[in-house]
Amino acid sequence: MNATSQSIAQRATHNAQLSKQVLAAQPTQYLTFMVGSEVFAIGILAIKEIIEYTGLTAVPMMPECIRGVINLRGAVVPVMDLSVRFGKKVAEVTKRTCIVIVEIEAESGPQDVGVIVDAVNAVLDIPDADIEPAPAFGARISTDFIRGMGKVNGKFVILLDVNHVLSTDDVGALGTGAATDGQEAAPASPVAANDLHSAH
Repeated sequence: MNATSQSIAQRATHNAQLSKQVLAAQPTQYLTFMVGSEVFAIGILAIKEIIEYTGLTAVPMMPECIRGVINLRGAVVPVMDLSVRFGKKVAEVTKRTCIVIVEIEAESGPQDVGVIVDAVNAVLDIPDADIEPAPAFGARISTDFIRGMGKVNGKFVILLDVNHVLSTDDVGALGTGAATDGQEAAPASPVAANDLHSAH
């Protein structure tokens, strides 16, 4: 096995291990990931699975933060670029880039949204006692996007409020149908050996 194949296998194993932890999710657990040089986290109960970055089907007239859609088991799932959502440049796709499938509460009910992250890190247990309120000022992203600041090993991790970060009218409109409108969305490639779709 050459170095590239070994690296791909190691990333797949790492993501599969994280996905197993998602299956055994606890309310105080969070998936941490990188967007640029910053560490963010999403509550594990909102996460359905982690998949490899795959080609996206572009949709005209969408905001820049919506990079496209994927076909996830027959359903159209919009994919958001968190870097752009936070007012930064388009995320560069690398070997570690992943799409995290998150369930949010939309006006029409639960909806899946994919988010592009530069790398997934680990599942961490952050008790409520170690979570501080979102700062009133000084944050590098909108405070509406922040659920709180989790203290991990003496450092702060930004805990995202997914229902604010990912919930837009455009995302809601995209996620309501299956891939049947004459265009096939790009099929997603699950990283995990386990199918987490039934976990929620």
